[in-house]
Amino acid sequence: MAICIHNGTLLNGVSNEGLCAVLINDNGKIEDVFSETRFKQKTFPSSVQIFDAHKSYIAPGLIDTHIHGFNGNGTDIPSTEGILQMSEDLARYGVTAFNPTMYPSDEEVMIDTIKKIVAAMGHEKGAKIKGIHLEGPFISPKKLGVQKPSTVKLPDLNLMQRLWDASEGHIVNMTVAPELKGMRELALDCISKGIILQAGHTDAEYKHMVEGMQVGILHVTHFFNAMSHLHHRNPGATGAVLIHPEMSCEIIADGVHVHKDLFKLLQRDKSIDKIVLITDCLTPTEQKAKHLFANGEEVVMHGGCFHRKSDDVIAGSALTLMRAVKNTTEYGFPLSDAVRFATSNPARIMKYNDIGTIAPGYAADIIIFDKKYNVQTVFINGKLVKGTM
Repeated sequence: MAICIHNGTLLNGVSNEGLCAVLINDNGKIEDVFSETRFKQKTFPSSVQIFDAHKSYIAPGLIDTHIHGFNGNGTDIPSTEGILQMSEDLARYGVTAFNPTMYPSDEEVMIDTIKKIVAAMGHEKGAKIKGIHLEGPFISPKKLGVQKPSTVKLPDLNLMQRLWDASEGHIVNMTVAPELKGMRELALDCISKGIILQAGHTDAEYKHMVEGMQVGILHVTHFFNAMSHLHHRNPGATGAVLIHPEMSCEIIADGVHVHKDLFKLLQRDKSIDKIVLITDCLTPTEQKAKHLFANGEEVVMHGGCFHRKSDDVIAGSALTLMRAVKNTTEYGFPLSDAVRFATSNPARIMKYNDIGTIAPGYAADIIIFDKKYNVQTVFINGKLVKGTM
């Protein structure tokens, strides 16, 4: 079914284009983008369904490249059915593509989880599963966060190959610690497979980060969190990201993981094409239950994020990606940039060439949201998955 969405302010993942219209063809692709003035001058065949956005925002679907779970389903309690339900639930919040993110665990568990995610791919009724993000196991035991020490490993090419084989080539991004012995060989192997490597959970000295950049580790996991800090004699991982313009970074914009004023530093020192909003949210995010669990441990929600019940250590985010967009505008970024951080930037960095931008030839993954950031309508591949025509 061909659709023309009109009378909305277009945020196309590149810039704010004002009131525009978007024509979607029968194949679920964007066929044309034009002004509202031109829309009023055009005559459409009766087969084209007209959709009025009522001056709300028209934007690309949001892309979450680092997310563990949502609404009670996630990679820590893996099942193909659960991952598919996660896909449906995320779509209602404006997410049209995501990378299910795995904690490190025993090899057998990791392989089983990978296979269950792969089995879900192609059967989604909501957000598209673009690939798998491995947050480990090749990370630093000194920067674990709440990850379990027993699951951390030194770089192992044979293990990496077994994980890759289980994924059938669907590992898209992986968090690694550049300072680990054997990381250079692992990085070169991963780059040859097309895996995007991210420095994270790392105690790297500045020199290790530079060495990592030389072998293609050019993206960073949840910037400022679980990484070596800036020091005047050792800039560490944090300093490396700020010093080197080629480095891109994820960031959690919940106001808890990163102080809001640090976004001013980010705005000043990083190019807008190098910033990616992620949620890093845990399985119980948006879940209504008395007892909440993440990665096998009970968590409680307070202070804007989840805390481990046993010791009150921060366990992870309860963020949604649209709320991250909203928060980022409150921290001083223009809305057009905030949308870019959650759409075209992750798409480009992950090499997703068919999503993230509203332009001819791209998949018609489109959301409509109002001035209060309420997601009203969601199209995925031109199919309406939330809202009414």
